[in-house]
Amino acid sequence: MTPITRDMLMAFADGQLSEPDRLAVQAHLASNADAAAEVALIQRQNLAIETLFAPAGAEPVPARLKPTRLAEVHKSRRWQTLQRAAMITLLLAAGMAAGWLLRPTTQPGPLYDRLIADAVSAHTVYVAENRHAVEVAGTDAEHLSSWLSNRLATNLPMPDLTAQGLTFMGGRLLPAPAIPGGRAAQLMYEDVGGERLTLYITPSQGVDGPDYESVNFGADTALYWANPLITCTIVGNEQPETFQAIANTVFAQLSPGPASERVYRG
Repeated sequence: MTPITRDMLMAFADGQLSEPDRLAVQAHLASNADAAAEVALIQRQNLAIETLFAPAGAEPVPARLKPTRLAEVHKSRRWQTLQRAAMITLLLAAGMAAGWLLRPTTQPGPLYDRLIADAVSAHTVYVAENRHAVEVAGTDAEHLSSWLSNRLATNLPMPDLTAQGLTFMGGRLLPAPAIPGGRAAQLMYEDVGGERLTLYITPSQGVDGPDYESVNFGADTALYWANPLITCTIVGNEQPETFQAIANTVFAQLSPGPASERVYRG
């Protein structure tokens, strides 16, 4: 004889049993008052539920709840989740790449490169000044030459670039961050159109590197040059031919050697 379980009692109340099982449960209920009472309670609950929700059950299923619609929504949400995951992965990769490119380096780079960078930085700051573009005016060139020569511990004449259409505005003493405890002289010139050019000069002791180095940054050019006594970086936005003529004039006036060795050929 098949044992009567609780699941069979509930299936009996719902009318879901096969005919043999239904007859077996019916016989069990006839001899078990408690089980019969429980089945009767379940049947009353079923009737109450059917009465309460029958009108809603007769309504058509809303389109948003149809299986095909629910499957599409699920698929769409899964795709959006994958897209967000891909975007997060892309951003993390971009962040890691940027971090690597911008990572601090233990090797600071050649000293002459840092002098060029300092020259460009000083040029950018002071050519934008009006009243304080220079510390000592060009009208006091003799004093300026003496002062800067003393501070840089080398003879430093003030190059005359009148033939190149540039007026000497004056100069200032600056720190040379690339050189521990170092000092630099910045000399400034201006043409009739108000365009300015600067020379950034430091002692060359302890500075290794090429004799010449040219770097373009935007419309401006930085030309680095060194002799046994000084380094000089010219920063300006002149045309290449004009810039070369200026460089030759500057080097000739700052270099003590034969004229044939003081020509910059670009």
